[in-house]
Amino acid sequence: MIYIPNPALRRRSLMAGAAGLVAAARTPVMAQSTGGDSGQSAVIDVNRARAAPIPIAVPSLGGADGASAQLGGQIAQVISNDLASSGLFRLIDKAAFIQASAAPAATPNFQNWKVTGAQALVTGNVQVLGGGQVRVEFRLWDILPQTQIQGTAYTTTQANWRRIAHIMADVIYERLLGEKGYFDTRVVYISATGPRGRRTKRLAIMDQDSENNRLLTDGAWLVLTPRFHPTRDEIAFMSYANNRPRVYLFNLTSGRQSLLGDFPGMTFAPRFSPDGNSVIMAVSDGPGSDIVTMELGSRTPRRLTNSGSIDVSPCYSPDGSQIAFASDRGGDQQIYIMGAGGGGAKRISFGNGRYATPVWSPRGDLIAFTRYAGDTSDFNIGVMHPDGSGERILAQGWDVEGPTFAPNGRVLMFFKETRARDARGSGFSSRISSVDITGFNERPVPTPTDASDPAWSPLGT
Repeated sequence: MIYIPNPALRRRSLMAGAAGLVAAARTPVMAQSTGGDSGQSAVIDVNRARAAPIPIAVPSLGGADGASAQLGGQIAQVISNDLASSGLFRLIDKAAFIQASAAPAATPNFQNWKVTGAQALVTGNVQVLGGGQVRVEFRLWDILPQTQIQGTAYTTTQANWRRIAHIMADVIYERLLGEKGYFDTRVVYISATGPRGRRTKRLAIMDQDSENNRLLTDGAWLVLTPRFHPTRDEIAFMSYANNRPRVYLFNLTSGRQSLLGDFPGMTFAPRFSPDGNSVIMAVSDGPGSDIVTMELGSRTPRRLTNSGSIDVSPCYSPDGSQIAFASDRGGDQQIYIMGAGGGGAKRISFGNGRYATPVWSPRGDLIAFTRYAGDTSDFNIGVMHPDGSGERILAQGWDVEGPTFAPNGRVLMFFKETRARDARGSGFSSRISSVDITGFNERPVPTPTDASDPAWSPLGT
């Protein structure tokens, strides 16, 4: 397992320039209650939903004109896709519907929907307004007690319709399962093209459902390990710009890049602090590396480790009080935890193999990791509790790496590489996958090119 990115293996492309290509700002969505909310929360818990997914009917949303009705069908499809992808919902086949839709403000004919086997029902209405605006009203119904669970209307630009659908899917997820959703999110990742020995790697971003893919850099320089700011449209990442590996910040609205500090050695593996006021990263120091934090306002660095070993991949706990990191200070690469001020590092990984890339769950209850098991030559993605107990492997393969949590802590994304079919690298591929934290529902996350180093955004950013 590689501790520090190796420029000989991940080479700079031959293209010139390194400017950001596309801004990626998010359009606001205004919401208002439409009344009638019963105040009911979860219908079924997540554990039961894994064993028996919630049956839900999502007919096309109505519209008074052709354009509105068409958009209503598209929004309903995105909602359906989001819910189905979680593995916790079973979408009722439209062929079973007795009625195609229901008036958005009227009480549905519950008997017509009950016979389909649905437990929950979504109804709504779409209005394409003037000036490129759209208003979407939706209601969520619990069919058995015949009550409305949620009623909300949203107004935004028509071009932002997919985001409305994701927000609605999040509301449905939360009201029926009792925990936050994760559909109104984005994923930043590394897009890779070209032969294995001469890969061009660019920063790229997409919605969590693989839509709205955009390249952010032009591939002139190798880029790695992008990470989202917790509240701003900003990414921290590593770049080999001018053949000097350093951590940079990238503003998603303006496309502007800026160097974060000018250290004598390379800087890599950045992550933002939970409050977004600083970046923690690894800084090479001779044959080893240390953990350093930099306050973004003053640009003042502070060294947290000085072990003479290779300390890498730092990640704050959600409350900012602790830091997980990987280190070979004990002779082999393992995961350690220390206080946010440094010092008092305690090893928590004791399984078979070497551990890397620790990532704290947003819930604070788990740490995800990559593990290389030398006896099988396989890589694993797993989770453990912050005290090292309860280790579980969720995915394994020839090379699986780089876990990242959804903002609700329910799902992990990671990337997996497949073996080359010959010495020249023909057939080599790197793709993103996702899996529930219990190990079920592993599924591919499609991208237009090979992809690695995924990082999930906070909800709504």
